[in-house]
Amino acid sequence: MPFPPRVGALIAAVATAAALAVPPSPAFADPEPGGSDTSAVSAESADASAASAEHSAVWSKRPQTVVLDGRRLALTRLGVHAIPDLRRQLKTLTAQADGWLTKGPWSVTHKPQLPPSGDKHDYLSEAPYWWPSKPKTPDNPWGCPYIQKDGVRNPAIDEITDHEERGEMFNAVYTLTLAWYYTGKAAYAERAALDLRTWFIDPATRMNPSLNYTQFIPCRVTGRGIGIIDFSQQFTDILDATAILDLGAPSWTKADHDAMQSWNTDFLNWLLTSKNGIEEAAQKNNHGSFYDMQNAGLALAIGQPDLAKQIVEESKAKRLDPQLAADGTQPTEITRTRSWHYSTFNLVALTRLAAIGQHVGVDLWNYTTPQGGGLFKAVDYLLPAATGAAPWTLPELEFYRFAASDIVHAAADQGDHAARKAIGSLEAPPGGDLWLLRPAVEQLDAIG
Repeated sequence: MPFPPRVGALIAAVATAAALAVPPSPAFADPEPGGSDTSAVSAESADASAASAEHSAVWSKRPQTVVLDGRRLALTRLGVHAIPDLRRQLKTLTAQADGWLTKGPWSVTHKPQLPPSGDKHDYLSEAPYWWPSKPKTPDNPWGCPYIQKDGVRNPAIDEITDHEERGEMFNAVYTLTLAWYYTGKAAYAERAALDLRTWFIDPATRMNPSLNYTQFIPCRVTGRGIGIIDFSQQFTDILDATAILDLGAPSWTKADHDAMQSWNTDFLNWLLTSKNGIEEAAQKNNHGSFYDMQNAGLALAIGQPDLAKQIVEESKAKRLDPQLAADGTQPTEITRTRSWHYSTFNLVALTRLAAIGQHVGVDLWNYTTPQGGGLFKAVDYLLPAATGAAPWTLPELEFYRFAASDIVHAAADQGDHAARKAIGSLEAPPGGDLWLLRPAVEQLDAIG
């Protein structure tokens, strides 16, 4: 995967700091058969041979990530202590990681409620935008019937702990793993490994690899396909984290790797064949985008690149064509009461899907829909509001300018000139700007 134009200066600085030359693409490929014999190295080529050996050592730290660019991570790792911008972001990252060292581990078995299956190992969550319409009484303990208030979150859903614990676990594992990768501090990897084993592997605490009871609505339905977004919005962070840990992280074993691969395989099979999975696949808005993104990432992670490529290629007609209008708007998102949130949210899914596409040879960034839409236009439509140059005029209950910051970074890295100019006017998210250390779009304004 070629480096985005905007990071060329950074890569050059990294290479200089490490006294290395950036290798051509594909990186550090083996010599072609019949190439020159290097068994007798001349004195004048000794320095080059030493550099080549160091290149190989560096590339042994190139993770096989599904969203993040492993090559870019490996080069960033070289300069993380030498380049001021990287040092500043590393300080922010490690401060966050330090906070996660004493939290968790988390498990679906912690919740006080039983799912309809009677098995606490099944994930359970309640629909966030549904509210009781009657007072709760002994005869009507839920206050049914429930009514929908789009974009208005019911705080009662937090009484079921799976959703919150899942979110904290995802964030902890991703942050701790990146902190270990850039610092080598064993405690970070050891804690991430414990968190992963507790949630996914340990028989006493593991989650079953299915989502049958997500976003249930009291007195209406025990689970819904659209509840899959509880996982799909961020699960690819876990895929990238485990790929990084697979480089040889302390306390992360081959048995752990194999167990995660087995869980991922079973989960993808459930997503592709279950009633809820099939239901979510049919969604036309951000739900469908995240579903495809998660499935493509899972397929790539478990060694099915052809399936990943198929999912990304088919997303052009299934997702981008109906979702990206020629004027840059996203018709399935702008009618919501939180149109800014959902416009940025859908682009989290589509830009991460585009990153997966780059791993399998499918270019979504430069794809143009039959109507003339595309990812660059969709990002550029956000720029006036993202930079504070103009207000967001569509419906929005709670506007956060920083919600678009990662998306703008991603477009700028892919060569969007307007996005590049906007970088200096972006609002940093509450946790700080970590783009250079984890250059993959995250949802920055979680509703909660």
